[in-house]
Amino acid sequence: MSERKYFGTDGIRGTVGEFPITPEFVLKLGWALGQVLGNSGKVVIGKDTRISGYMFESVLEAGLTAAGVDSLLVGPMPTPAVAYLTRTLRADAGIVISASHNPYHDNGIKFFSADGTKFPDEVELKIETLLDEEMQTLDSKNLGKAFRINDAPARYIEFCKASFPNDLSLKGQKVVVDCAHGATYHIAPFVFRELGADVIEIGNKPDGLNINLNCGATATGKLAEKVIAEKADLGIAFDGDGDRVMMVDSQGRLVNGDQLIWLLAKYLQNNDELKGGVAGTLMTNMAVQVDLEKMKVPFIRTNVGDRYVMQALKKHDWKLGGESSGHVICLDYNSTGDGIIAALQVLKAIDGMGFSLEQFVDEHPLFPQTLINVRVENAEKILSSDKLKKVIAEVESDLSDSGRVLIRKSGTEPLIRVMVEAEDESKAKNFAEKIANVVKA
Repeated sequence: MSERKYFGTDGIRGTVGEFPITPEFVLKLGWALGQVLGNSGKVVIGKDTRISGYMFESVLEAGLTAAGVDSLLVGPMPTPAVAYLTRTLRADAGIVISASHNPYHDNGIKFFSADGTKFPDEVELKIETLLDEEMQTLDSKNLGKAFRINDAPARYIEFCKASFPNDLSLKGQKVVVDCAHGATYHIAPFVFRELGADVIEIGNKPDGLNINLNCGATATGKLAEKVIAEKADLGIAFDGDGDRVMMVDSQGRLVNGDQLIWLLAKYLQNNDELKGGVAGTLMTNMAVQVDLEKMKVPFIRTNVGDRYVMQALKKHDWKLGGESSGHVICLDYNSTGDGIIAALQVLKAIDGMGFSLEQFVDEHPLFPQTLINVRVENAEKILSSDKLKKVIAEVESDLSDSGRVLIRKSGTEPLIRVMVEAEDESKAKNFAEKIANVVKA
């Protein structure tokens, strides 16, 4: 398959004003999608709260209109909400204008197909081919139209609530919800409140510039402080576009995506609802793998990226997977990673197993992990060296089944990442340093 020029693992992303995240390029991107769909289609367009979203929403609408395709504008909405609305509004595609957990000066465009899943590679390549052609506008009578879907937030709130059992209530639970000043700010607090929780909101005042700024799933310090100060039962943090979730327990300890997936797997296995195995990534903590193997639950690792986890789940017809970064995919409920729905499933599991989040953390510790980034000139040459292979083999032999080594080249910087996990923290640290010193040498 041809090399993709613009699309990465999660759409097209970059700094606003720098190619390709410019109004001119995104206008043509909308037109190219319209060409692929044909001139009778309709497309849902959603965005997060960053200031540049207004600009890109307008030009996408214009590009689609020029190609004869209708736009259904839903305003600021979480990425998984756009996937859901694309399906239920019977649209031909969905577009999310978001750079996820990045700061406000970045933005991106990602697409969903009619069934609410990421576009296949061949469709992205088709769009890229059209970007090299001259943009043509249809005759006026064949132009597309734009419609504002005003009840989109209410539709998605009800969808989220429907994933939580009717006979279960969050009454008596005090929950802090951090919306990262992002796309969940007008959704998540209502969901948890309407299910009975006493909700304390933070990160719920977006101004276009503060998305993900020292808050949300990538910076849970303020959430932990608030949980402790309010004596809350737990805290829930989303990222800017709402497809990631992290939690903190009542003591303010972070509970990451690996632990949330682990907890859900145990609950589903106990209730004969797991439907197969669990998909993680190369970064998934080994403690999860070891425990799942004890439970006789199949576990596979994919490359880093929720796209690859999703591919593995579909291949095996499994339902549960995700990443330590907080992408938790529950395919029983939505066609993509959904932070709000994942959080609701965790709350359901805690209730069903009869223990608190901190009890789970106490009883299921992660393996200590040491990560060392080494700046290098020629990563490929170093990774293929016999000296490095020898020291890795020695460390893996010493660790046996009680740890693992992961050495990989960074995809964005001139770095080799050395990661060692072991049941013993000092072992992980010493072995990581031993390998890193060989890389440096």
